[in-house]
Amino acid sequence: MRQTLFGGILWLASALIGWADGEQAGDFDYYVLSLSWSPNWCAVEGDRRGSEQCDAERDLGWVVHGLWPQYERGWPSYCRTSARAPSRGLTNAQADIFGAGGAAWYQWKKHGVCAGLEAKDYFALAREAFERVNRPEVLRKLTKPVRLPASVVEEAFLQANPNWHADMLTITCRSDRIQEARLCLTKDLEPRVCARDVRTDCRAQKALMDPMR
Repeated sequence: MRQTLFGGILWLASALIGWADGEQAGDFDYYVLSLSWSPNWCAVEGDRRGSEQCDAERDLGWVVHGLWPQYERGWPSYCRTSARAPSRGLTNAQADIFGAGGAAWYQWKKHGVCAGLEAKDYFALAREAFERVNRPEVLRKLTKPVRLPASVVEEAFLQANPNWHADMLTITCRSDRIQEARLCLTKDLEPRVCARDVRTDCRAQKALMDPMR
């Protein structure tokens, strides 16, 4: 009994290491590029905050939530790094793909520091990753809110990006809405199979998708 309990404690400790803060920057296995559907984020919390991301004149669809270093199991965050924090000018310059300069700053502080790059290089990499993705045009043409299976959004991405496979992409939901599309990438930004802890698709059959504003 004691041996079984001890083994269980060791397993739990090992699992928790993957989510620990303060890991060494640059020590990770791959990236997840997380894209958020801006109209849904604005409906759930952005409008309440008065976020600049939700300004209708900006016409934002998919935006970068983050480019996240990952382990094969778990992820690092708030890593130890000697890289200098980005200037406000640098983070504000990312607002076109992150939605807001403050969002870019937060992603650097929590995840970007783990990439082992200078801030300007991390943001350049995030921009390159974003630009390599063909965002489905059909979703930008919505004129009213629709309810649809989350799998339809995944299929739209797969059709727009023929070199991807279903196990490289995950669609997530929040508050009964499509939330994010998450693509797994090598350190060279090539699509790769997601690790098991990332590969959990939303199963909703009637997820809400708000139109662009």
